Amino acid sequence: MYVMKCSRDGSFEEGEVNPYGNIQLSPSAGVLNYGQASLKSYRKEDGGLLLFRPELNAKRMMMGAERMCMPCPSLHQFVEAVKQTALANKRWVPPHGKGTLYMRPMLLGSGAVLGLAPAPEYTFLVYASPVSDDYFKGSGGLNLYVEEEYDRSARLGTGGIKSICNYAPALKAMGRAKGRGFSDVLYLDSVEKKNIEEASACNVFIVKGNVISTPAARGTILPGVTRKSIIEIARDHGYQVEEGVVPVDQLLDADEVFCTGTAVVVAPVNTITYRDQRVQYKTGVGSVTSELYSTLVGLQRGVVEDKKGWTVEIS
Repeated sequence: MYVMKCSRDGSFEEGEVNPYGNIQLSPSAGVLNYGQASLKSYRKEDGGLLLFRPELNAKRMMMGAERMCMPCPSLHQFVEAVKQTALANKRWVPPHGKGTLYMRPMLLGSGAVLGLAPAPEYTFLVYASPVSDDYFKGSGGLNLYVEEEYDRSARLGTGGIKSICNYAPALKAMGRAKGRGFSDVLYLDSVEKKNIEEASACNVFIVKGNVISTPAARGTILPGVTRKSIIEIARDHGYQVEEGVVPVDQLLDADEVFCTGTAVVVAPVNTITYRDQRVQYKTGVGSVTSELYSTLVGLQRGVVEDKKGWTVEIS
């Protein structure tokens, strides 16, 4: 087999012919990641560790594996693997309030197969990395661009599962938007191109008065664990949460917009640009976004009493 490698600048080194054999890859290699699930471990004030709703991540992997014709670890096996990984990497969990241990469970078709068919062998692995709380590196709020040329997913496709085929195609539009000074893109539905769906890797919410609207998870967007949690928290706080079709025009007179996800947590949106119109939203102290963020993070870090049984203490 012929092997030639290329750096990010697009320059391939001189290749060579090698005997057919296995190749070595980092567990964090781009081709392997964004497979099925991700979650975090949080350090409490007393030094203990918490996981947040790991069983939902396990169920999401099961759903994705079924769609992709893959066997899947049981809920117990998944949660135990995550617990063991967190404990083995305990010294890498940042101090309380300074970051989290991001964990990446992956399910891979690792068996050799030449034709188009399910792999004969599968590998489940979990690895971890400490991360800061500032996913967008110092941003006071996201600046999104409504993408109309490219689609993220289509009806009856795989847009509703956490599979690698949902992420690599988003890099083109995201890279172009970042080159123009935006944080990310906001995708529209692929049929009518008039209803918002989600950003490249996070769900989106719109706030107008006491009403919070978010696109329904009907197969084209990810049913995120953070999304589900924020919906429940918002309702507990007295907000009316509506899941359904959200026309892009609603962005034009919204009070606030925010995104949710394991990595971004709850990220306020500062501006959204749609065609030739740029709309700015309320962010910061006193905002609905800040209120929901504080409650969610308080639960995740053990500061707010967990009356829902969402957290799992592992040390």
